[in-house]
Amino acid sequence: MNRRLPLSLRRHAVPWQDQRPTWPEARPGLIAGALKRAQSRASGNWYVVGASSTLRGDGKLGRAVAGQEVVVWRGPDGRLVGGPGTCPHMGAPLRDSPVRCGALVCHWHGLALDGRSHAGWSPLPVHDDGVLVWTRLDAVGGEEPLDAPVLPRRPDPGRAVTAVHTCVGVCEPEDIMANRLDPWHGAWFHPYSFVDLTVVNVPGCSDDGPDALTVDVSFKVAGPLVVPVRAVFTAPEPRTVVMHITEGEGAGSTVETHATPLGADDTGRPRTAVIEAVIAASNRPGFGVARLAAPLLRPLARAAASRLWRDDLAYAERRWQLRSTGRFPG
Repeated sequence: MNRRLPLSLRRHAVPWQDQRPTWPEARPGLIAGALKRAQSRASGNWYVVGASSTLRGDGKLGRAVAGQEVVVWRGPDGRLVGGPGTCPHMGAPLRDSPVRCGALVCHWHGLALDGRSHAGWSPLPVHDDGVLVWTRLDAVGGEEPLDAPVLPRRPDPGRAVTAVHTCVGVCEPEDIMANRLDPWHGAWFHPYSFVDLTVVNVPGCSDDGPDALTVDVSFKVAGPLVVPVRAVFTAPEPRTVVMHITEGEGAGSTVETHATPLGADDTGRPRTAVIEAVIAASNRPGFGVARLAAPLLRPLARAAASRLWRDDLAYAERRWQLRSTGRFPG
């Protein structure tokens, strides 16, 4: 791995079919063990709703979380407020209602909610971490509540380039988590993005924590040009997997994958939102220019995430199909 230059030249590319197989290392029991330990960790009943940037001005977030409609916006004083997404008057979907002067005004009959309890509507605990918005649903989570979500170590969002991508799949949060706790599939399943992938530490073998997966991998740029990095995957809570770049270009950057259960679709199948936050940082002098160009870079980051998750959702959905029919191996 080149520690000085961000780019490396792969002079002897290995054809996809000739790369080293990773299936002997990607042991189902190892992945299942890491998933089980992640699921045993406390979340404090917090769920990611969406991107903080959505709540600028009169913006709002409306989403079903574990079958409950939730809506979040900024109140008259700019503070974050949120609560049930159903109007207490006659059940209108508040996700379709506008925010005016800090009040959410129901578009059916004009009931205005400013974040305080009113007419049977009561606020929910909400949290803005600078990149993502969370809500706490104690009746759904059933855990001991925490005052704030369990957040991973990350760069200061105010000094980073951030981008959030959201997509939805027919699966459960554990299927998303299992996908992210399987880095061995990267160069095989995503050859357009990753090459030269080696898992160098597995759970129980890393100083970064009992469940850290350390990976050396190169991100494809163009042709033979790649960016080699070392990344460490951890699961700080049951619905989050974080990739920390620890060496190489962008050291200190993180990619956070959050799996938010939405509830069942019309046929009874579970639906889960993948809300992925890229928080990119660098000590290189030119990174200041990148921050200035953030409005142009964010769509590129979202497009890259969209391509990866097109495939990874197929992985997660297939896993759920096999599990739900008793055909999953192991």
